[in-house]
Amino acid sequence: MILIVDGLNRHRYSNLIDEMFALRARVFKDRLGWDVVVEDGKEIDEFDSLDPAYVLGLDDDGHVVACVRALQTTGPHMLSDVFSDILDGEPPLRSPTLWESTRFCVDTDRLSGGKSRNSVSYATCELMAGSLEFARDSGITDIVTVIDPIMNRVLKRSDCVPYGYVGSTKPMGKTSAMAALLDCTDERINRIRAFAGIEGDIFVDDATARALEDGAETRSEATVVPAPAQFASEDAAATPSALQAWCQEQLGAASSTSERTAALDLVATLQAAGMLPEDTLSLNKV
Repeated sequence: MILIVDGLNRHRYSNLIDEMFALRARVFKDRLGWDVVVEDGKEIDEFDSLDPAYVLGLDDDGHVVACVRALQTTGPHMLSDVFSDILDGEPPLRSPTLWESTRFCVDTDRLSGGKSRNSVSYATCELMAGSLEFARDSGITDIVTVIDPIMNRVLKRSDCVPYGYVGSTKPMGKTSAMAALLDCTDERINRIRAFAGIEGDIFVDDATARALEDGAETRSEATVVPAPAQFASEDAAATPSALQAWCQEQLGAASSTSERTAALDLVATLQAAGMLPEDTLSLNKV
């Protein structure tokens, strides 16, 4: 599942954004050993304050398992301000129809191997396809992305080979960095989808996104409040959480069989993910 978070809706998804920053810390600092700043377990840099767009990949349990940042090239961006050595003295690329894609990462600890859903391969391709579809629909024609040789090979294996490169490859900590160019065309998107077997709409709807954010908040609170305390007594068990109350509202507002079925499916998904108790439906008397 793909969720787009930008300057307009970021205030609604603070918990999922925090999960994204934590994932970035684990990948770029802990796993790759990059020279990045991590505070309170989150990797955040100066470009995160410029209202970028984030493309978040969520697994079936609602966890952020993949992410990438999209930033306009008409202002400050990493290729112009951090990795300018790659350009070999040439001016940085700037265009309103060219976005920079950075901080692409996937949670290899939570995801499985193979090519099934919730696998590293599927999540990687879904994030690529989602990023390109979002860019295309926003009027963006091309993406420049600063990557290392490993990511370059991933792009090629996923049938998303760059159509060109800018400047030259330069050392970057324990690895090297290069700037690759990708076009946001239907042809490229379809190739990625075909490689991974991705079908249908991959973007979550607004109602599902809100439920996933509520689930992220619940997970965050669980790190402070022991889980058993949530249902320590019969009275506590009879008091619906904010997420349960929200699900009850969705069921009550359903005006057709299809809407009610969708709401029930969402409840079942959240129950399977451990975000709702099994007796949610009886508590809400539906």
